[in-house]
Amino acid sequence: MPSPAIEVSGLSKRYVIQHESRHDSLRDTLHHTARKLWRRFRWGTGFETEEFWALRDVSFAVQPGEVVGIIGRNGAGKSTLLKVLSRITEPTAGSVRLRGRIASLLEVGTGFHPDLSGRENIFLNGAILGMSRAEITRKFDEIVAFAEIERFLDTPVKRYSSGMYVRLAFAVAAHLEPEILIIDEVLAVGDAQFQKKCLGKMQEVAQGGGRTVLFVSHNMGVIANLCSRVIMLGEGRVLTDGTTSAGVNAYIQAAAHHAGEATWREDDPVAGNERMRLHAARVTVAGRTAAEVPIDQDAVVEFDFAVTGARRRVSTSIHLFDKQGVWVLCSGPASAELDPGAYRHRVTLPGNLLNDGLYQVSIILLTDVTNIQVQVRDAVSFTVHETGVGREEYGGVINGCVRPQLRWQSVPLPPTPSSA
Repeated sequence: MPSPAIEVSGLSKRYVIQHESRHDSLRDTLHHTARKLWRRFRWGTGFETEEFWALRDVSFAVQPGEVVGIIGRNGAGKSTLLKVLSRITEPTAGSVRLRGRIASLLEVGTGFHPDLSGRENIFLNGAILGMSRAEITRKFDEIVAFAEIERFLDTPVKRYSSGMYVRLAFAVAAHLEPEILIIDEVLAVGDAQFQKKCLGKMQEVAQGGGRTVLFVSHNMGVIANLCSRVIMLGEGRVLTDGTTSAGVNAYIQAAAHHAGEATWREDDPVAGNERMRLHAARVTVAGRTAAEVPIDQDAVVEFDFAVTGARRRVSTSIHLFDKQGVWVLCSGPASAELDPGAYRHRVTLPGNLLNDGLYQVSIILLTDVTNIQVQVRDAVSFTVHETGVGREEYGGVINGCVRPQLRWQSVPLPPTPSSA
């Protein structure tokens, strides 16, 4: 049996978070100042610290040619794991052994030098992978054609939109022939046609070239079609490691338990950056937070976020997915010029729109309509349940993701000569 392409043993990653508490009274402030001076004298820091374990004792091995899906809710440790495997982040404990050249496609903004052009970054990434200039040149035209950026090839990538950046990054990672390909769910930035093309290329890479692929996704349909094995993470630990069907079922069950509302830490990289940050989200029915929504009642998705630094043109949008990760609908962007500060946005999903079942809400915050600042998949979830409305006497299954109450008309036709 060949040696594993990836060996992970006892992997842990700890972050130490420093923060200052807020105080409402002079007495509290004086007490806190004294404690802060004592901590600075004794430990060299005046801040309160808190430990956050993004990964805890993670172990697994991946054989050459395996396509493994990494799944789990936001904050489960998926992105941290990929950063450690990609040598972007050092682990606190444990070890990682990789056999072969590795290419990573993580969040938008990593992997390219912003001041270099698309052309220059293609050659830079190839050189980092250990490829000769002749090898890169042989693949160059394929990369450019796949990424569909011919007109912008000599433009610095810092001027690319999120979609252009991802197209080029995926094309580089997939065509430069690494033995190990690691892909986080940045493909959601591209349009549907390009996502389909990427998934086709990934299947070709995995099946034709025998390369090892680690793929993070919230789309269980894609995971089921692409992966032969699934590892599910939760709170930094491995929850399941086995067949694709077992992993997908575990994910769906976990999603049903995490419903109604969610909050994010101020330092959570998933929830924001120096320009915008998502703080909380919830689903409400008649003004109350709800995990269950009657099929004929309005559901309101609301989320709290902050704009920092400067006045910005902010667009917000929600995307809805069913329990298999199939895209049900997109709200389209709602845009406004917003000063720095905290905001709450609400959008109403009307009753008699969705069919019964579990739905997961993704929240997207953008600037200038096209530049994604925050994208949180599965931010909150809710379940639409039957009330009997619109079924008449029919008691069977009504298929589909949407079930609107449409307006019907019955118009009598005049008799035809043959029927007279």
